[in-house]
Amino acid sequence: MLEKFRIGHFTDNENGTGVTVVLCEEGATGGVSVRGAAPATRETDLLSPEKTVQKVNAVVLSGGSAFGLEASSGVMDYLREKGVGFNAGKYKVPIVVGASLFDLEYKNFAYPDKTAGYEAAKNAKENNFASGSIGAGTGATVGKMLGIECAAKAGLGVACLSLNGIEVAVISAVNALGDVVDNGKIIAGIKSPDGGFLDSLKAFTSGAEGVLGTNTTIGCVLTNAALTKVQANRLADLAHDGLARAISPSHTNFDGDAYFALASGEKNAEFNILTAVVPELTRKSILCAVSGQSDATQKKADKLLFSIFQKMWKQN
Repeated sequence: MLEKFRIGHFTDNENGTGVTVVLCEEGATGGVSVRGAAPATRETDLLSPEKTVQKVNAVVLSGGSAFGLEASSGVMDYLREKGVGFNAGKYKVPIVVGASLFDLEYKNFAYPDKTAGYEAAKNAKENNFASGSIGAGTGATVGKMLGIECAAKAGLGVACLSLNGIEVAVISAVNALGDVVDNGKIIAGIKSPDGGFLDSLKAFTSGAEGVLGTNTTIGCVLTNAALTKVQANRLADLAHDGLARAISPSHTNFDGDAYFALASGEKNAEFNILTAVVPELTRKSILCAVSGQSDATQKKADKLLFSIFQKMWKQN
């Protein structure tokens, strides 16, 4: 499935960070949509329909906040060695775009550097749709209204679909301020004193303050369909509709949510079909990122959590 793409990971379990790389050495039509207010991104302007460059060679999703953008330089080196990139005359310049999420507080202060990016690219292979606490999802958490101590573990999630020869996959590294919900029911978030969940949306609307810059969900839509840059950007935008279905609250001032889209151009497709399936696949990829995750890091609420919980409900 999606044979033109190769996916690779570098996972640093000791420090709680990592990087995920999506390679398309032959080039793919790219798009991007950044809806979060606190993003850490690289080369996103190139993906605007009016810009000259038409093809992308790699998308890099990393931990480490803005520090983690360094991983893209390692991917650049890997592709340069293979002679891949935009023909700029005497040299070829690999077109590598990316985004990072904030996981610096999960374990130790660390970020995926140039070497990590190179290793992830070197490890890339076809049909590598693994999910869990790997790559960019290694240090990902959700439900962080009260800080990392009360957050729930998340990770990297993938959802795929094949329909009449058209193939689509969505990869999401889920590191949201809010909770992950399934049909309105919280399935990952801040644990409340009674063993249930403290509703982050209610906390937010009751005047509780989030933690600036410590969040962000990032991802990439992959398809073998033939798309224009306008259409690729549209799919990236629609991925956020799926994010809004699965994360509550979403796209806050404390999140830097960004989704890319890559189209390898092998199959002609009715574009409306893609617009219909991408939001749902994004939602499923986010659910996948938290399913089966350990509660080990989801510490029982201390006195601070009890007092905030009680105060919030008194206000309501």
